[in-house]
Amino acid sequence: MTDDAAVPELRASDADREQVAEVLRDALAEGRLDMEEFEERLEATYKARTYGELTPITRDLPVGQVTPPPAVSLTKEPVAGGSWAGRIVGGEGSSTWAVAVMSGFERKGRWTVPKQFTCVTLMGGGELDLREANFADREVEINCVAIMGGVNIIVPPGVEVVVRGIGIMGGFDHRESGVPGEPGAPRVIVNGFAFWGGVGIERKLTREERRRLKEERRQGKLDRRTSMRELQEDYREDMHDAHRRMLDGHRDLLRDRHEERRERHEDRRERHRERREERHRRHYGDQ
Repeated sequence: MTDDAAVPELRASDADREQVAEVLRDALAEGRLDMEEFEERLEATYKARTYGELTPITRDLPVGQVTPPPAVSLTKEPVAGGSWAGRIVGGEGSSTWAVAVMSGFERKGRWTVPKQFTCVTLMGGGELDLREANFADREVEINCVAIMGGVNIIVPPGVEVVVRGIGIMGGFDHRESGVPGEPGAPRVIVNGFAFWGGVGIERKLTREERRRLKEERRQGKLDRRTSMRELQEDYREDMHDAHRRMLDGHRDLLRDRHEERRERHEDRRERHRERREERHRRHYGDQ
């Protein structure tokens, strides 16, 4: 097989599928596709695994009026650290089911969520923590059956959650349903049945993110304290300078007053001396 023939078999990334999906949305808005065609092609886009499967989806769709649709890059660029594309890894997943009968189960840390995960709780409980998990597909489905028990699902910020479960004398948590996801983030569909039980959904930060935010807040407090300390020191220095200037002014005032008193005393002595000399001249002049 030649290199050219092998290129369409290269695995497409989530960013590649999002690029094609954006072309489909534009085509729907411009009236080039009806809703049924759009849904069929969008479903095919998210199911596509290779460039060869993506290319025919937009082959007859121009962007705008004359510009052809953007071609899918056949050169794989390194995935940016921390991006969602790096967490959609494909494969079968670490595990596909969990059962808790009068007991419990837990999935957390670095594990891979399969395309479909089924969990059952009977008078028990379980927790699925997706904050540090990878995903086998951009869209994963978690089927929960909770009978007199419960399941708690923790998702990270940015992940879109769709809740479709049915509850009888129980319920599914819809608070996080409908929150828009970040571009390229996976979609988690929560389905199933709850009887005298419940399925809760929480959106939490990872421990590392909480630690980072805590460190930022702590550093902010330290910076504010340092600023307040510097302001207080500046205030004390200003007060010290003002007090010193006041004392200097007071000393200058006392010095001036002392000088004035000394000059007045000298004036009185001079006038007294002149009067004494005047009396002396008159006394001896008359004789």
